[in-house]
Amino acid sequence: MRSVVAVSGRVEETPSTVTLRFPFAAAADPGQFVMLWIPGDDELPMSLSYTDGPSKGVTVKAMGSTSRRVLDIAPGTAIGIRGPYGNAFDLSPRRVLIVAGGSGAAVLAPAADRARALGAEVTVALGATRAPELLFRDRFRAMDARVEVATDDGSEGAKGFVTAVAARLLGESPFDAVWTCGPEVMMRKVIEAARPRGVPVFCSVERHMKCALGMCDACALGPYHVCEDGPVFSAEHLARTPDFGVFHRDSSGRRVPF
Repeated sequence: MRSVVAVSGRVEETPSTVTLRFPFAAAADPGQFVMLWIPGDDELPMSLSYTDGPSKGVTVKAMGSTSRRVLDIAPGTAIGIRGPYGNAFDLSPRRVLIVAGGSGAAVLAPAADRARALGAEVTVALGATRAPELLFRDRFRAMDARVEVATDDGSEGAKGFVTAVAARLLGESPFDAVWTCGPEVMMRKVIEAARPRGVPVFCSVERHMKCALGMCDACALGPYHVCEDGPVFSAEHLARTPDFGVFHRDSSGRRVPF
């Protein structure tokens, strides 16, 4: 589905992150993404941070020049939306551990919302560089999820990386699945922590996307196109590519080490 819509709401979530809400009637599932077009600028892939109902949302972190422009969009501004694209999280597990690094919480929050509505127990390991950058901490708590926090500088929760918190939680409680999104190096460590416990891991992978149709090859990840085969991949599928957590692709498609 392709639409031009007016932004209906704007919320500053953290000092570097903004949520935009907009009317978009197309059905969407947690984990899927849309292509967001700014008239006069570029088109960006954005995971949906709000998927239910006629009002959808994306949560944008300042990265490149176009995403910085998105952060300045005011309510009433016209934007283009096409999608949704990609696959979604399997919501059948009853005990879920969510491991969110930085803006990865934007992908995982709607999955947690839907899982809780279906009666699942949800535990969240939420990481950020510092306390003000903890994305959707209160949203996770409001859905009665257990939330454990880690910050790089120790300003809230455990000091250090969220992977250490995830490893501890995996050792303390049984889980049916781990859902994770964040830097690929972080997600590799989550997979390594879950493997000896036999817990399946599902990663939401972020790569350059230009067409979202599997045609341009910009989002190639080994034998996969992230836009069509993902963005949600099982750890078993990611094990089939040597690129995951090792190489990414720049805007020209060149493989670059992390």
